[in-house]
Amino acid sequence: MNISLAFLRTLFVLLSIIFMTLFMVSLPSGKTLSNFLFGIGIGFTFGMVLIAFDQVFRKFNLRSFNIAILGVFIGYLMGQALSLIFHAILEISSIGVLLQPHTVELVKIALILFGVYLGTIMTLRSSDELYVSIPFVRFTQTSQKKKDLVVDISVLADPRIIDLASTGLLNHQLIVPRFVVKELYAQAELGDEQTRNRAKRCLEVVKKLETVPGLEIRYHETDFPEVKDMMGKVVRLARLLDGNILSSDISRVQMGTIEGITVVNLHALSNALKPLMEGGELIRIKIQRYGKEPRQGVGYLEDGTMVVVNGGGDYIGDTIEAHVLSVKHTSSGRMIFCNVAEEGAEGYSNELPDGEQEDDEDV
Repeated sequence: MNISLAFLRTLFVLLSIIFMTLFMVSLPSGKTLSNFLFGIGIGFTFGMVLIAFDQVFRKFNLRSFNIAILGVFIGYLMGQALSLIFHAILEISSIGVLLQPHTVELVKIALILFGVYLGTIMTLRSSDELYVSIPFVRFTQTSQKKKDLVVDISVLADPRIIDLASTGLLNHQLIVPRFVVKELYAQAELGDEQTRNRAKRCLEVVKKLETVPGLEIRYHETDFPEVKDMMGKVVRLARLLDGNILSSDISRVQMGTIEGITVVNLHALSNALKPLMEGGELIRIKIQRYGKEPRQGVGYLEDGTMVVVNGGGDYIGDTIEAHVLSVKHTSSGRMIFCNVAEEGAEGYSNELPDGEQEDDEDV
C-alpha cells in the first residue's frame, strides 16, 4: 500500500477519534469514562466510514468529481433562489399566516435540496455545454475528442504497432507510461535470456515510435507504487486520464471490461482488416502441409489467414491456384475453404485440418 495513502487514512481516523472523544467528554450528562469510551467508538466508526467512501469513489476520475462539485455549487445557488422566491411569496400574501413555522422551514429545505439535485444532474449531463452557460469560458468538448491510448508491454512487443502508427491513425493519441519503460529496462538487465531479448525488442519499438513522423507519443510520469501488477497500473492510469488501453494480449479485454476501461486489441484490429474473400474468387496459395481430410492441403496467406484446399494434398510445397468456396469466421480469425482450380466442381469439406481447433490462438 502507498505509504502516503496509509498515512492519510490513519491521520483521519485518529482525528475522528480525538474530536468525537472531546465532544463526548464535554457533554454535561453521563459519566466521563463512559462518554470517553463512547467517543472513541463513534470516532473509530466514523473513520471507517470515511475509508469506505474512499473505496466507493476510487473508480471516479477527477474530471467527473470536479464537474459534480461545480454542479453542487450551481444547484445550491438555484435552491437559495427558489427559497428566496418562496419567502417573498409568503411576505406579500396571506399564505404565510396559514402555514406553521416548521412547515415553512420544511418547504425551504425541500426547495434547496431540489435545486442542488437538479443543478448537479444537469451539470453532469451537459458538462460539454458549460461554455454556453458561463460567459467567456469554453471547456473542451471531450465527447468530440479522440480518447488517448495507453500502451502496455504486450503491444510494444508486437512490431505491427509501428506499421499502425505510421498510418497516422494514432497521431497525438499514444501514451507510454514511464513505469512501463522502467520495467522494460529492469527486465533487459535482470531477467532471463528470453525475457531480456523481449524487453530489448520492446525498447527498440519505443525508439522507432519516437521517430514516426507526426505520431508524437507522450510519456506519462504518474506511477502507482501500491499496485504491483503492471496491467493494474496501466488500467489505473487509463482511468485517471479517461482514456483507453491499446494491448496485444487477448486476455486483457475481459480485465478491461471488469475495470470499466475499453481495451483496443491489436489482434482483433488486425483480424478486422484482413482481406475478405468471396465465393468463386481465384487465389494463389502455397500448400504447406496435409489437412484433416484425405487429399486436403493447408496453406497460409501473408497475413496468416489459414486456407484449406480440397485436393491440395497432392501439391505439398507447390504454389497452386484455387477457387474460393466459403469463408468461415472463428474466434481466432478467418478461415478460407477452397478447391483446387482443376477440381472446382468437386464437393468440399469444411473440417479443420489436423491439430487445429476453432479457438486456437495461433490461427
